[in-house]
Amino acid sequence: MTDNRSQLSSSSFLTPEDPSPVIVHGGTDPRSPLLLVSDHAGQAIPSVLGDLGVPEEERARHIGWDIGIDGVGRTLADLTGALLIEQSYSRLVIDCNRAPGHETAIVTISDGTPVPANQNVSATEAALRTQAIFDPYHTRIGEELDRREDEGIETFLIALHSFTPEMQNFRRPWHCGVLHNHDPRFGRIIIDCLSEEGLTVGDNEPYELTDTSDYTVPVHGERRKIPHVEIEIRQDLITAEPGQKEWAERLARILPEAMKRYHEQYGSHPTTEAE
Repeated sequence: MTDNRSQLSSSSFLTPEDPSPVIVHGGTDPRSPLLLVSDHAGQAIPSVLGDLGVPEEERARHIGWDIGIDGVGRTLADLTGALLIEQSYSRLVIDCNRAPGHETAIVTISDGTPVPANQNVSATEAALRTQAIFDPYHTRIGEELDRREDEGIETFLIALHSFTPEMQNFRRPWHCGVLHNHDPRFGRIIIDCLSEEGLTVGDNEPYELTDTSDYTVPVHGERRKIPHVEIEIRQDLITAEPGQKEWAERLARILPEAMKRYHEQYGSHPTTEAE
């Protein structure tokens, strides 16, 4: 690992050769009710951090990114006309679905794999990673939500993720998981729609969404009181392009139906608090 951290500053953390932390795709229908976001779509590493001291084959595992979700998200955006906002850096650099300062925002070890560049990260360096990668991504999501609110566009926030088929010797049986927290209304409709297709659907599985376990849904969905859901797809189902296309087509069918059912039960732009 080439370690250039002694050279870090707010102006040099990302060089002109490094990719932008935010990738925007789709958006052919600027009034689509869907807004797609993907916190772990990328595998990039700032050049100043080298390879993080992690072998390439390890970075390519689920510890480095949400395998397959880039293809699902982009195809789904193309099929629906929705805007997709992706974060392009590896979650090993900083996890953009954790609040800054959270103990898993910058991990020192992930699923048994040490991350040498993350050992003894100073508060200054952690802040630089946040400013360079985390902040632009969430600022872009906030700007889009502000635009939609100003223009009176109803928004359903869809956070796209994928999960590893096995964790700690437990074979996860779900084809997908639907995560929700304080407002489960849209999530429960999505669960019904997916289950009707004969899928095994996890309700807050493979993990539970809480105020502290996640960032994107609590901040951009719950605080704004807009319909939202986090969808997790098992990675072995979307590793290759055919599976990614299949799941994008499935969600392109299901999401409009789920929005229709939501309107029938709760109306548009609901102001009633979830029970």
